[in-house]
Amino acid sequence: MKGKKSPDLGEYDPLTQADSDESEDDLVLNLQQKNGGVKNGKSPLGEAPEPDSDAEVAGAGKPRLSEVTPEGYPLEPLGALEQKAASSVVSCVRTSVFLLMLVVSMVLVLVCAFLIPCPPRDLHSTWSRHLGPQGGGDLSPLDLADVNGDGLRDVLLSFVPAGNGSAAGVSRPPAVLVCLSGMNGSTLWSSPLPEEARDITCLDLTPGNMAKTVCLVTGTHKMLSAFNGTSGKAMWTLNPNYLSNGTLAAPAVVLPDVDEDGVRDLAVLAIGELQPDLCFLLVSGRTGSPVGRPVKYNIVGVGNLIGPQVYITTSGAAYILFGFGNIQAVALRDIFVQAQNRDSLPPSLQIEEPEWEKRRSVNLSELIDVYSDGVELLQMVKAPDSNSSNLLITTTQGLVLLRGQNLTPSWVLGLQGLHSQPTPGYFTDDETIDFLLQIPNGVGMKKVMVVDGDSGLVTWSYSIPCHMKETPATSAATVEQKSVFLFWAEGLSAASPNPDVVLGTEPPSLHHLYLLHPTFPSILLDLANATGTVTASEVGINDLWKDAFYVTRTTGPSSEGHPAPLVVSKLSLRWALMEGQMVQLEETTPKIGRGELRRFLSRIKFVDSPYQI
Repeated sequence: MKGKKSPDLGEYDPLTQADSDESEDDLVLNLQQKNGGVKNGKSPLGEAPEPDSDAEVAGAGKPRLSEVTPEGYPLEPLGALEQKAASSVVSCVRTSVFLLMLVVSMVLVLVCAFLIPCPPRDLHSTWSRHLGPQGGGDLSPLDLADVNGDGLRDVLLSFVPAGNGSAAGVSRPPAVLVCLSGMNGSTLWSSPLPEEARDITCLDLTPGNMAKTVCLVTGTHKMLSAFNGTSGKAMWTLNPNYLSNGTLAAPAVVLPDVDEDGVRDLAVLAIGELQPDLCFLLVSGRTGSPVGRPVKYNIVGVGNLIGPQVYITTSGAAYILFGFGNIQAVALRDIFVQAQNRDSLPPSLQIEEPEWEKRRSVNLSELIDVYSDGVELLQMVKAPDSNSSNLLITTTQGLVLLRGQNLTPSWVLGLQGLHSQPTPGYFTDDETIDFLLQIPNGVGMKKVMVVDGDSGLVTWSYSIPCHMKETPATSAATVEQKSVFLFWAEGLSAASPNPDVVLGTEPPSLHHLYLLHPTFPSILLDLANATGTVTASEVGINDLWKDAFYVTRTTGPSSEGHPAPLVVSKLSLRWALMEGQMVQLEETTPKIGRGELRRFLSRIKFVDSPYQI
């Protein structure tokens, strides 16, 4: 055909070229429409399109959802860009604030670490304080109380200094009251006493208020004084003329507030030259003045003076227990009525206990018979699941536990030779208070035993060498409602354990402090040793570290012509538990390893004694 070139020969054909041009135009148009057509009323080349209709003209001003750039990429709206910029600024601000707070926190940590002192490490350490030679005196009063507000109980004791007479025209006091820091043993204060002290008791006489600790000091003759625990200054002293011809027979006891001045009051028992001549004197805890006149009682007994001790029943009735080789009770309201010579009573003394009142004698005497069979010691122990207490009575024939509510025996243990006060604590799993006893068992030996407080049966016993007479024992409670028991004896040999008799391996002058834990009854821990005679001991609790510390008052061995030195020592129990030596009393299966024991002891935490009255 003319004008048409064969495809094979590549010749030019006008008709074919025309069709090809139209196809190319359609392809370009289709591509433009497919890519969005015009935008904002303009063609992709920036030329204004020619509208075909009014609808097209009206629709040209509306933005399309799929608008594109000339390169084919979508354009973001202006609002979205502004939102992204604002979000970026907020993120930067947050990051800056976080970094600033982190830097400030690090600076505060560094300040606390380097500028603020940490708790003193002395809380975990031990100390020993030599107070010089002791000039005599058979009594060893010792008490613990936090008097300086550092959270750690301090040590208060009294002693008679050596050479307490006049020397070179200088008059020395017969005795001195000293307060040592529980932190490091330094002297916080000291006060002279007109006579040797029989007892030191530190307490708060105004319960419920933030009052300072008051230390009551009872002398061996006529002294009764109250000292400010913080300053050591005497707050008041009982005028000895009120005791007439008598002397103080026992430490003062704390009563409820009988004169209604907001401060608990006291009662003292004075005895004349003849035994039946006994009198009670009520003393104001605020001023030290008598609350009424002395009240006399005539009693006859054989044996040691018992009490006085105050017993408060569950209903709130108050009785005072006392006697000679026996126990009798007198209602506090009866003493108050005779002292005041009036019948009106404060509300706290108007309560009676029917179970006690029906024990009065047939002639309606004021005295109530409680127990009368060779009594040597009396102590109050907390009754289980009750706010009241029971009476633990040590007699010449054994041990008796009386229920405090009705004064009936709970159990009786026949045992002779018991002359020291039983030590309460938790040994069994029944949450009832048990008792550790120390009984002489031949020459240079003693038997240590634990009595179940619920049944009165012996649950643990061991014979141990000890030449020191009536060594003090004590206990410390743990958070698991168990107790560790501490007592003194001579050195034990762990090589060949014998549950009956164990011979000491050291001279009798060296005594060891042993600890018994109820979880490991076949093991004793040797915590410390001391020379001389341990005359008193107390256990205090450090609430901050859940630790207990053991304070001892020791009279060192005296040489010829020289008085015995007085030494006061403090031992941290948690530290001593980790450093103590294990003494195997008997073989067990499986054998208890040192690592297992150390892991157990490291988790022990001590708390204030829940069985103290």
